[in-house]
Amino acid sequence: MSNVDTGTDATTAGSPKAAKLTLVTLTAMVVGSMVGAGVFSLPRRFAQETGVAGALIAWAIAGFGMLMLAFVFQALAVRRPDLDAGVYAYAKAGFGEYLGFFSAFGYWASACVGNVTYWVLIMSTIGAIWPALGDGDTALAIILSSAGLWAFFLLIRRGVKEAAAINRIVTVAKVVPILVFVILALFCLDPSVFADNWGGADYAGSLFNQVRGTMLATVFVFLGVEGASVYSRHAKRREDVGRATILGFLSVFAVFASVTIVSYGILPMSEIAELRQPSMAGVLEAAVGTWGSVFVSVGLIISVLGAYLAWTLMAAEVLFVAAKDEDMPRFLGRSTGDDVPVPALLMTTALSQVVLVVTAFSDDAFNFALDLTSALSLIPFLLAAAFAVKIALRPEQERVSGRSTRRELVVGILATIYTAFLLYAAGLKFVLVSFILYAPATFLFVKARREQGRRLFSPRELVILAVSIAGAVMGVVALAAGWISL
Repeated sequence: MSNVDTGTDATTAGSPKAAKLTLVTLTAMVVGSMVGAGVFSLPRRFAQETGVAGALIAWAIAGFGMLMLAFVFQALAVRRPDLDAGVYAYAKAGFGEYLGFFSAFGYWASACVGNVTYWVLIMSTIGAIWPALGDGDTALAIILSSAGLWAFFLLIRRGVKEAAAINRIVTVAKVVPILVFVILALFCLDPSVFADNWGGADYAGSLFNQVRGTMLATVFVFLGVEGASVYSRHAKRREDVGRATILGFLSVFAVFASVTIVSYGILPMSEIAELRQPSMAGVLEAAVGTWGSVFVSVGLIISVLGAYLAWTLMAAEVLFVAAKDEDMPRFLGRSTGDDVPVPALLMTTALSQVVLVVTAFSDDAFNFALDLTSALSLIPFLLAAAFAVKIALRPEQERVSGRSTRRELVVGILATIYTAFLLYAAGLKFVLVSFILYAPATFLFVKARREQGRRLFSPRELVILAVSIAGAVMGVVALAAGWISL
């Protein structure tokens, strides 16, 4: 599939060329995708689960595991340069069209749910001075968030190139407040408070449970490490995709871990666990006074809006490329002369709108949306890692560019083990809720097959369909019976 042809379909006049992005811009998109709402919520999320020791272990596992995934995306970008849209394309090439469809839908749905966390956190931040917004889940907060959703739809509709340029500027603007937080917290760190927060066993249980409890939070903040891969069709040079992935990951890993660890030296973990979100604002306020909370809050709004922009771009891109590959209905493969996939963008914004309304019925809108975002992304990540293992074992059967190495096999295996552990850490609740979203999505797959006049399901695909429906039914029953709750 050529970079020129993917910009339009037969119903679009002209033949627009895809916007070409440099290494710096691709790296900014990776950083911009990862540095969003999650980093500002880290102190409270970690303090609710673990002390300093558990946090260090959790970050070591998450950092190593996500680095393996970053290496997977880097290797796949080189070994299979013909595959665009990253996560979705790798799953399809490795395990067939139906699992590829699930990967595309899951990744897309994850992005849409994640976008909701951004608006909830913005409204919660403003809610500290405007009580009518509450924790971001009141009627007024939902109305204002909805207005923001559609305002960004109109902005992105103007053109991908303009939106990517805005993201590059915003990425720089939002990283500065986070670095300032880390520096100020280090200067104000109280060694005795830090020491008291070391174990956390009396408060958070066994060390294993502490580490397990933080895993979904670490997944959420690292979502976006695959950003350059998702947007690979726009890269000026293919090798820049892998470089941007590694550079983006290394740029933010130390910052994320630092935000968490230094917070333990400011307040007892039991107090951090009770802070309203964004908890980073509460930590800095305790360290330097009220202006610290204001400073973090302003930085958060800039950061979240930038991340929302990047994630909306990536979500629409996944639907668009899946439609061009005939794995989604044709209408999602249409784009404008400015290379904007408007139908995919519209569907992305619409799902975010629906999820935003659903959060009003959740006990903890932010944490529910955050954990569901992470859980939905795990199956696409697992399939991508497994594909890396597959091509390392059988390169001649997978049309690999160049020879796979033993290092790539080891990296693929480690990334697969890590993502499988994350599914275990997510727990049955979020796996079942994910199935509730996955199973009905098959209607889109059926529509695409009918448009092509093809057989709807192969015997193997029928087995996958049966499993997804069974999981969805179990999820609905569990919700109705009160075994799990939103």
